Amino acid sequence: MALLQIAEPGQSSAPHEHRIAIGIDLGTTHSLVATVLSGKAKVLHDEQGRVLLPSIAHYGVNQTQYGDEAKPFLTADPKNTIVSVKRFMGRSKADIKFQHPYTLVGEDNQMPAFETAQGRKTPVEVSAEILKQLKDRAEASLKNEVNGAVITVPAYFDEAQRQATRDAAQLAGLNVLRLLNEPTAAAVAYGLDQETNLAHDHNYVIYDLGGGTFDVSILRFSQGVFEVLATGGHTALGGDDLDRLIVKWAKKELNIEQFDDTEYAHVLVAARKTKEALTDAESVHLQVLEHSLTLDRATFESIIKVALDKTISVCKRVLRDAKLELSDIQNVVLVGGSTRSYAVQNAVRDVFAQEPLCTINPDEVVAIGASITANQLIGNTADGALLLDVTPLSLGLETMGGLVERLISRNTAIPVARRQKFTTYQDGQTAMLIHVVQGERDLVEHCRSLGRFVLRGIPPMTAGQARIEVTFQVDADGLLTVSAKETTSGVHAQIDIKPSYGLADSDMERLLLDGYKFAEEDKNLRHLQETKVEAKRELEALEQALKVDAHLLTNEQQVALNAAKTSLEATLETTEIKAIESAVEQLKIHSDAFAAARMNQHIDAALKGTKLDDWSNSN
Repeated sequence: MALLQIAEPGQSSAPHEHRIAIGIDLGTTHSLVATVLSGKAKVLHDEQGRVLLPSIAHYGVNQTQYGDEAKPFLTADPKNTIVSVKRFMGRSKADIKFQHPYTLVGEDNQMPAFETAQGRKTPVEVSAEILKQLKDRAEASLKNEVNGAVITVPAYFDEAQRQATRDAAQLAGLNVLRLLNEPTAAAVAYGLDQETNLAHDHNYVIYDLGGGTFDVSILRFSQGVFEVLATGGHTALGGDDLDRLIVKWAKKELNIEQFDDTEYAHVLVAARKTKEALTDAESVHLQVLEHSLTLDRATFESIIKVALDKTISVCKRVLRDAKLELSDIQNVVLVGGSTRSYAVQNAVRDVFAQEPLCTINPDEVVAIGASITANQLIGNTADGALLLDVTPLSLGLETMGGLVERLISRNTAIPVARRQKFTTYQDGQTAMLIHVVQGERDLVEHCRSLGRFVLRGIPPMTAGQARIEVTFQVDADGLLTVSAKETTSGVHAQIDIKPSYGLADSDMERLLLDGYKFAEEDKNLRHLQETKVEAKRELEALEQALKVDAHLLTNEQQVALNAAKTSLEATLETTEIKAIESAVEQLKIHSDAFAAARMNQHIDAALKGTKLDDWSNSN
């Protein structure tokens, strides 16, 4: 029998057209997933009721654990337990200067890989595994395949980091609708949550202090449109750094020169717990190996002052970029788990001279905003504010003398395209090297190189006569395409900027081969699950039938049917597909006879009281 579609209030008027879209907050310390159900954004939890998935992967010799299951290995096996992988995304080996317990392999100018008990694992692969966990959670919770996802990134993520995130999502099997800046996602959540007076412009500061990154954005809400006026931040500043500062203080207090990797992991966990406890307590005991220290609020504030001062200076700079005064800011929104700290809240309150908003759970607000955007992009609703985002850093190209010519300035609303004409430097020049860079400095050597390509086939002309039209195009995800065209001849070349810190070709090849390698295994697992579902439906239908018509069976038939039923129930606890199929067949032999007896009974009942003449005259 066919099943009818269920239409939830707030969903598409045509339920078969409702597509499943999710918002994912891929965080440094925790990740989570949300969706829009019955017109309301909701974070999804796992089977244990947990919303936050710790962004941790443990690669043991025989098995792999993720999230909460991987947590114990932070101290038991730190070298094979990858945490805060987001800090490694889109970075070269030479870029990574912060302390960590991992063995990194690879060239200095390439994306590194972690050496684990299971071999090399790149940051992209680890992130992909975390995204896969969230995708599986969503599909298990919604009992449907996910059609599309919006994934959030820090506003200050550069091209390389955004591309690495997109690589990870594709590796996890997600259809990426958009990469969305985290502060912008928070603005979506709050903008749709609050009844804003549309007659006036409102300026909001989004202060986002997560586990490993800090972002601050100023957004204007005007006539139903969100626009990011300015953004700034640090890709390596967050709650993790507050923990490290506590560890540094403890080392100084106890006159300890250095911890080994295992000791460092233990002390770091203790520091995190102490920091969290100070939100409610005036002082807390910190256990450092065999030593015990007392940390009070005043000392804690002095320890983390250097980190908080950095965030405040960024806030002031962003205010200047937006050309606003403190009096122009209507609300300050707190985002990220680290903003629960009383010290952070005090610092924000002091600098903006107002009480910050924290009405939506700061851990969940980004995922909620992402899910609302995802629901719009997938086509389930036309509601919601139009969203304009901005480029985090200026984009340009190298000109003679190693200078940078900016085509797209920092904080330009995206999607955007800019075109500019250039010319040749030498007589008879037939080719031109286009070197694309990102940054705010005027010299190429001080900016980040994104890619190079050559425009060939320029007709030889006197220097200055050729007209080279270069176009920079940034899509809604913040990803860049650069093209160059010589206008007289029409010769053309272009490059999709995919920085070298994305997946190496060898890694991509290996992962694709793995996909083929395990395709058969995945197919078999699917077949097993489908067979189990069908068998359970058979058992349920039989159970219902027995409640009504068990009297139709003889004692022998009832015993045989129950035996076949028990046998099938037992095999369903196993993964033996052949045994399950065989048990289903055995049950069918007995259940078919029962079904025939039931059919005869219904026919007898229908014919009771009728005569043969009634049938012969029915025509």
